[in-house]
Amino acid sequence: MAELAPIAFEIPGEVERPRSRGRGAPNVSVPIDRARPDWLKVRLPTGPQVETLRQLMRSKELHTVCEEARCPNLTECWSAGTATFMILGDTCTRSCGFCAVKTGRPMELDLEEPARVGEAVARMGLGHAVVTSVNRDELEDGGAAIFAQTIREIRRQSPRTTIEVLIPDLRGVVEALDVVLAERPEILNHNTETVPRLYGRVRPQAVYERSLAVLRHTKETAPTLTCKSGIMVGLGESHAEVLATMRDIRAQGTDILTIGQYLRPSPVHLPIERYWTPDEFAELRNEGMAMGYRHVESGPLVRSSYHAERHVGV
Repeated sequence: MAELAPIAFEIPGEVERPRSRGRGAPNVSVPIDRARPDWLKVRLPTGPQVETLRQLMRSKELHTVCEEARCPNLTECWSAGTATFMILGDTCTRSCGFCAVKTGRPMELDLEEPARVGEAVARMGLGHAVVTSVNRDELEDGGAAIFAQTIREIRRQSPRTTIEVLIPDLRGVVEALDVVLAERPEILNHNTETVPRLYGRVRPQAVYERSLAVLRHTKETAPTLTCKSGIMVGLGESHAEVLATMRDIRAQGTDILTIGQYLRPSPVHLPIERYWTPDEFAELRNEGMAMGYRHVESGPLVRSSYHAERHVGV
């Protein structure tokens, strides 16, 4: 495999980058690379199906991670009539350096939100629904009860829909995780995001071992439930570090892994160190399958919910 090389930015000499923690003003000094490779170019989110879904979400006062996180697959997924719901508001208590979701003091819990999600899923006629959330570290259960209620509402209003929940680490509170697991969603997903060496810069309020513990407890508690995790590349990790992280995640019993390219959402977010090529993503997929994963979704534009409907029963 070729040596890992930094991106050549448009401004001559702009190769060295400040190693800031998470989001911040120091990142603004690093220009955003505007010369993306062809394999990372996507069309703008337009079309009648996209607008119909956007209006439905606004009418129900719901948020989607597709919009909040500026997902590059929004057009593809929304045009197919699928979306990932983001519950517990649109303000996160953490400030991860890669994430476009805003951070700050969240508003009060909306106890009617689960019912509105269930209604939206039923109106969309989804065969598979994905539900994620911001971090709500100020809540004793991290929002687990709202996750559980949302699962129940989807099942009540759309009984044939399978459900995937993409949960935060819930501050490692096992009792909170058990509240979600008790509802037996078809898939429980918790993203590890990056290699342990980069946690202090990429996920300053998270703990690598805690994320692994979420995956481990999930499989120990509900061994028949599909357990899923995801990582991104392009933040300065080495190939060897990625493989070691993949092995760590698999060692917890995780069934499915997603791997995608980090794309910088704004000037204050962490710079991209380099773009991994489609061939490298294919190599990671093959190496992951050799580790024993049931499925590895690996590609430049892959995100946690990409092709999520295909992961049920894998």
